[in-house]
Amino acid sequence: MNISQTITGLCLVALLSACGGGGSSTIGQVRVLTQNAYHGVTAEFSAAAASSTLPELLARVAAVYNGYIARDFPGRAALMAAEIEATRPDLIGLQEAVLVRTGLLFDPAPAETVALDYVQILIDALAARGLQYTVVVQSIGFDIEAPSALGFDVRHTDREVILARSDLTTANLKLSNPQAGHFAVNCTIPGGIVGPITILRGWVSVDAEIRGKRFRVVSTHLDGDCLPFTSAIQNAQAAELMAGPLSTELSLVLLGDLNSSADGTGGVYNSLIASGFADTWSAAGIGSGFTCCQADDLLNPVSMLDRRIDFVLTRNGFETLSATVVGDNPAIRTPSGLWPSDHAGVAAVLKLPQN
Repeated sequence: MNISQTITGLCLVALLSACGGGGSSTIGQVRVLTQNAYHGVTAEFSAAAASSTLPELLARVAAVYNGYIARDFPGRAALMAAEIEATRPDLIGLQEAVLVRTGLLFDPAPAETVALDYVQILIDALAARGLQYTVVVQSIGFDIEAPSALGFDVRHTDREVILARSDLTTANLKLSNPQAGHFAVNCTIPGGIVGPITILRGWVSVDAEIRGKRFRVVSTHLDGDCLPFTSAIQNAQAAELMAGPLSTELSLVLLGDLNSSADGTGGVYNSLIASGFADTWSAAGIGSGFTCCQADDLLNPVSMLDRRIDFVLTRNGFETLSATVVGDNPAIRTPSGLWPSDHAGVAAVLKLPQN
């Protein structure tokens, strides 16, 4: 399988602070964040996939590439880095952390020239603020390449990633057992001249220990765009999670864009809560907690967030001390007016289980 696993040693050092953005160490707590980075080209990608002629495909793939540029991830990553600095998560679940590469036009060899690496761009933006994060584990999802009218091939590689702090000197955070997997059930779109395209999704997890308290962190991004089959695919993917990384006696933190609403209509959300997960926002959030979704071009002047589909869920002993939505402040935009992402993130401070 096309899965990447990594870990940067079994002891990363993390600061567990009780105050938002503070620097004092607090024993017995962990901070987490889930954030969909938003690759920004869903509409353009769908149009390209449906192309029925080569000239049409070339033009639409060029629109995909230009869409990445227009959504300005380096500028948006700077905003995300500021939010991360304010909330100081020890572990981050990052969805849609894409890698965009280019190659020679019509070359059968895979494109390898990096145009945009969302993970590295964010890590560099954090480093510019004096914060050091590293990739703990990643899962490589759907990976597709096509020619463009720009004179080069464009390759889109989706990734699910967990980042961890690596720059602090108190309260050891020991990480082990990094895992990554793909879902067996995924959305397949018909496609045009390129043929059917499977939108391969997956999950990542890592086991953690803080001063003898052990727990597992899982991050995922469930399907949300495969009408009329979305609900069935989501349910199947959630079942795979329950039988896979969530099948443990360890205390659990589940991060992710679940594409399932918390308003009572989300089947996957309801099932997870019924299985014993607690919603940190329901426990300690203030306000609506809406996380989805801004306009595709991210230029809407007024926030369009109107539902909760991004979550920090816990099971087996965690207590939620605080839960905060990040990336929803209209005053914090790029100079061109872009929101940080089409999704707001959710940051939570958790008291570790006492067992």
